[in-house]
Amino acid sequence: MKSAIIGGTGYGAVELVRLLDKHPNIELVKVISNSQSGTDIQDVYPHLSNILNIQLSELNIQSLCEEVDVVFFATPAGVSKEYIPELHKQGVKCIDLSGDFRLKNPQNYETWYGKSSAETTYLEKATYGLSEIYGDDIKNSEIIANPGCYPTAALLGLIPAINNKMIDPKTIIIDGKSGVSGAGRGVSLNTHYSEINENLKAYKLGQHQHIPEIEQAIEWSAAAVAAASANHAELESIPVSFSTHLTPMTRGIMCTMYAQLTDPSSATVSAFIEHYESFYESHPFVRIRPEGTWPSTKEVSGSNYCDIGFQVDARTGRVTIVSVIDNLMKGAAGQAVQNLNLMNGWDVQMGLTDIPMYP
Repeated sequence: MKSAIIGGTGYGAVELVRLLDKHPNIELVKVISNSQSGTDIQDVYPHLSNILNIQLSELNIQSLCEEVDVVFFATPAGVSKEYIPELHKQGVKCIDLSGDFRLKNPQNYETWYGKSSAETTYLEKATYGLSEIYGDDIKNSEIIANPGCYPTAALLGLIPAINNKMIDPKTIIIDGKSGVSGAGRGVSLNTHYSEINENLKAYKLGQHQHIPEIEQAIEWSAAAVAAASANHAELESIPVSFSTHLTPMTRGIMCTMYAQLTDPSSATVSAFIEHYESFYESHPFVRIRPEGTWPSTKEVSGSNYCDIGFQVDARTGRVTIVSVIDNLMKGAAGQAVQNLNLMNGWDVQMGLTDIPMYP
């Protein structure tokens, strides 16, 4: 298949370049950047010198439809919704790494992103691309809304417990920490070396655009549990407390999550481990930690893995779930390629078998 990346100069895009270049079933033929069109990609990213010979080009939707089979959008919010409808009409598969198609409620998008929403028709056509949870839907979709980095880590850690009624979803608290690359390549005061080095800072408290995305998926899971229990399956609003922090590292996300146990008297770490190992048995990119050990971001760096560990506190009646990913891989480009594999019926690990970089 021939592929293109739109928004080709950001960190997510260059990670896609790395992955697509070695994918056996994909040829990367176009990298599009209106702001730097005409520039060789190696002039923007010198580490690609003598490896990739691609000149950045301007976006021309009609010629793109004639040249490629799949397009990855590594663009800021508000861009992909303008172009995906035309690409879709002409049979081009689209994987969007921005937030334009993640939220099914247009008002939520407009409230949290401060932009007009995509057309409802295409919001309905798009599949939320959390690979391990919605894989069957992804296989039959032509438009994928790739999840955000924080939601990927949080939801992979929470959904199995919600589905098995091990926790009360209305009590969830998420403490998220991210490396600086999650803020993108643009220069800002918050990501200035002197501001972030040897520092840890909270940001966007109660205002992060990933909040409604996390809540939406939790609500879907809770509604499915209710339906399976022959109770009302009406989608109920479930707000979560979600705080985000910027850490002085380049890559990685850790979500430390707390929730009230539904049955504190019988809940154990081993029960959580057993359930999660069963839930993710056929999903090679989720690894469950043995009892008494918890994951760290370095252990998944440069890989598509999500590592999860647990602590059950009988004294408080709560469970702590720790979930880590590489924000540019499982939180962005890696999951996008995983979704591409699912869409085409290929081995889900194709092009993604890198061992994490350590140290």
